[in-house]
Amino acid sequence: MKRSTFAHAVALWIGTVVPALAASGAREDNSGIFVWIFLGFCALIIVAQLLPAVLMMFGFAKGLKKERPLAKEHASH
Repeated sequence: MKRSTFAHAVALWIGTVVPALAASGAREDNSGIFVWIFLGFCALIIVAQLLPAVLMMFGFAKGLKKERPLAKEHASH
């Protein structure tokens, strides 16, 4: 009884999976090496613009964290 239940479950599972495996699934975009080089160049430009911005943000954070010296009050009478 248990064995036939297991066999039915496996058959049901395979029956539902086979159509998914039959689909091509792979997307064909016909992009060649030049498209990937162009996209890499675009990514390089974006990263090159982000690095100075991130460094400036760290500089601002460091400047805010730095303690300011207390100004001495001079009382002259």
